[in-house]
Amino acid sequence: MQKYFIEKEIKYTGSQLSPHWIYKNFHILGDAIVAFIGEVDVELSEMVDIEDVLNKENIYSKKMLNFIIEIFGCPLEQMVFCQRLFMSIIKEVLENSGIQANRSGDDLFFDNRKLSVSIATKSLTSSLIHTGLNIVKNGAPVRASDLTEAGIVDIKKFANDIMDKFIEELDSIKLAASKVRGVVEQ
Repeated sequence: MQKYFIEKEIKYTGSQLSPHWIYKNFHILGDAIVAFIGEVDVELSEMVDIEDVLNKENIYSKKMLNFIIEIFGCPLEQMVFCQRLFMSIIKEVLENSGIQANRSGDDLFFDNRKLSVSIATKSLTSSLIHTGLNIVKNGAPVRASDLTEAGIVDIKKFANDIMDKFIEELDSIKLAASKVRGVVEQ
């Protein structure tokens, strides 16, 4: 898996959660994770979480650290496992920075307020994850927290640490799966 931190700010609208968006825009072919900073404004028409659509809950943040992950040949349920692993890694990186965070499913909380948004979905060619972490909580439609108040100041380093740990974990999983002998029923 390749990684890339995008230096320019990008407004996340939900349209970026599409197959080959990383390849088309950043020439990274294959499984990849990218991170970028920008405003998040996802209208109901772009939402892939049907529960949020039914509840008419749009997503907005003045400034978020966004991650897009694309994995080819990955079924949706397996991608949800990857999403939960990714959220656990973010929690671990926060805790290694001395920040106590809580995780419930695919949501992270700091000071009992929502820090993240995250969704996993499937396209015709790949599975995708979008995760956003508030950098600035102002304007969020829910009771929110943000990385700034948690004490994260070097957002790029924080993002790269998360991406490195995620790639390391996926590589470790593949290695663990390749070194065992299969068993048969006796």
